[in-house]
Amino acid sequence: MQPLQGLRVVDLSQNLAGPTCGQILADLGAEVIKVEPPTGDPARAWGPPFWGNDAALFLTANRGKRSLAVDLKTPEGQEIVAALAAEADVFIQAFRSGVVERLGLGDEALRERHPGLIYVTVSAFGTEGPRKDDPGYDPLMQAYSGLMSMTGHPDAPPARVGASVIDTTTGMWAALGVLAALRERDQTGRGRHVVVSLLDSALALVSYKLTGYLAEGRVPGPMGSAFGSIAPYEAFPTLDGSVMIAAANDGIFQRLCTALDLPELAEDERYRTNPSRVAQREPLVAAVSARTRTLSSAELMQRLGAHAVPFAPIHDIAQVAEDAQVAATGMVRALPHPDIDDYRDVSFPVRFDGERPAATEPPPSRGGSSAEILAELGYDADAVAALLRAGVVRGSEEG
Repeated sequence: MQPLQGLRVVDLSQNLAGPTCGQILADLGAEVIKVEPPTGDPARAWGPPFWGNDAALFLTANRGKRSLAVDLKTPEGQEIVAALAAEADVFIQAFRSGVVERLGLGDEALRERHPGLIYVTVSAFGTEGPRKDDPGYDPLMQAYSGLMSMTGHPDAPPARVGASVIDTTTGMWAALGVLAALRERDQTGRGRHVVVSLLDSALALVSYKLTGYLAEGRVPGPMGSAFGSIAPYEAFPTLDGSVMIAAANDGIFQRLCTALDLPELAEDERYRTNPSRVAQREPLVAAVSARTRTLSSAELMQRLGAHAVPFAPIHDIAQVAEDAQVAATGMVRALPHPDIDDYRDVSFPVRFDGERPAATEPPPSRGGSSAEILAELGYDADAVAALLRAGVVRGSEEG
């Protein structure tokens, strides 16, 4: 399943958001050239943990790409990338405002030369407004968007979500924008400037919280594992840990009461509907917790499963890696790697007619395809050697 086969993507982005977009396109069959500075994408050093020579974070967003390490501060480097863009279908960049224009690689310059180019800008705060020129990273946007104010437990310091959800969703939105623009180009022959930002993605993540505030004027705060609009819908204590329970409707709540031998809760008028249960959350959670504390996690999950009550154990990442259901999904797969014998990665999370896109190449070494890509652009061996000697480009063999 390679619907984007034949498309070429030039990916100048670094860190996580833009590279995630590029990897999605690579997983769908596009040829993606990762353009990075001679020192490499900074994300290569964002560790530990490391696997081989690169940080795990870098490895998760760069499979299926070839790497060209080039110095964009030089006219020769700018010329190389402009030539790549002239033959590309998609161009991804995440420089701060004004930088890419100074390099001669801005949207207007490249699309004037190549009107069919899909040009992607990944920014922090967007391209307008008082903070449009400010840098940004995932945790900054978690703070700025209000997400951090709602994460963690009451009366505790602000907490960051444990994964880079804003970076990764920004990459997903960018890929969705590319696919829409490609579809339009099929009809018009013209490209588009696709703009995504970490702030926009963060606001999309908190959309129902923000809408709720606009509706009622109530400021949501942290609730631990609970959810403000549904009850009971949180982690409950057991003899040996905790189990997440999601009684998301009235029928499930009735089955939960049966599973826990709590008929008095099922018959209590205070708990007849979800809005009433939310209003009486504190006594309800106390009553359910008093029962779950008498059971082991295994016994509680057995009871819940027998009565079709949605639940989940609270896994750590080691347990996730060894979980039978995770193994059955095929999401964690072996991928041949030239330097790592037991290399595995997390696959593309969409199936087509039951099949995932075939595994692509592992993440590239820095500059691993520099000479090859230059040759494809028409540079002869002497010209490539001269660029390498001058430090305009760098190959992986240079260390």
